Amino acid sequence: MQVTDADRPVVSVVLCTYNRSHLLAAALDALLRQAPDTPPYEVIVVDNNSTDATHQVVESFIASGIVRYAFEGRQGLSHARNHGLSIARADLIAFSDDDVRVTSTWIVSIVQAFAEHPNVDMVGGKVEPIWEDAPPPWLRESGDAPLALADFGDHVFRITSDRAVCLIGANVAIRRRLFDRAGTFSPTVQRVGDGIGSTEDYEFELRALGRGATAMYDPRIVVRALVPRERLMKRYHRAWHSGHGRFYALMRDPSFERSGLGTLLGVPAHVYRSALGEAAAWVGSVLARRNAAAFAHELRLRFLCGFAAQRILQRI
Repeated sequence: MQVTDADRPVVSVVLCTYNRSHLLAAALDALLRQAPDTPPYEVIVVDNNSTDATHQVVESFIASGIVRYAFEGRQGLSHARNHGLSIARADLIAFSDDDVRVTSTWIVSIVQAFAEHPNVDMVGGKVEPIWEDAPPPWLRESGDAPLALADFGDHVFRITSDRAVCLIGANVAIRRRLFDRAGTFSPTVQRVGDGIGSTEDYEFELRALGRGATAMYDPRIVVRALVPRERLMKRYHRAWHSGHGRFYALMRDPSFERSGLGTLLGVPAHVYRSALGEAAAWVGSVLARRNAAAFAHELRLRFLCGFAAQRILQRI
């Protein structure tokens, strides 16, 4: 059946999920509790080969007339997102996650941002935490990148190659026309299953900016993300930074690849120099018993070692 303009939603929300049926109902509840002035929208839940009760949970929301179910058997977040994109009916495609709770004005804010900035291709906003446990003191120094949170302040700003802050995939919206120009999400750097540290969000953003896209941060667009206690453990942050280094090596960020001293075994020389500096700083912090600083240096060293290991492995 052909979709007419009258039937077409203004926003298509693509929510990809894998074996998280225990979180999914709350995420869908939040998506359906939008403000009364919200324009027509649809929610496409892409089941990425789940083996739990995901299908049944989504079925319980189908009667709303807003929620749709889709199945993607190829494992990986990029595959799932691209499937959702391929069946979305709106010109504005918003992405969220199963562990995210959108605010009641989320969709209204997305539509307003694009209406106020018709030349912008991509917008994203804040991802605020819902802490299961109090955050540990060392988190202030090591950073919250592994938690996929985002707060770049309370003012709108353009994102450029010189200020390429990452719009988190849990809270980003993209005009369909940008996918026609820049392509879709890359399976090369995607999260597969429960893998961590992937860079599919940032890789797409950089690729889009490189092809002339305009992107914007808008603090009115807000979601809240669950931060379970296991993500506040040092072992999780260690694994994330190591994995992120490997994915970053696959991504080939042009600004990171530049090196005035060339490369060795496919690794830019500045990576070796930085790794030596982080190792020395780690030793110094350990000896001085500055535990939070030592852990922050360790994480940066793990990222650099993960990057180098991936590049060297590719050459073997």
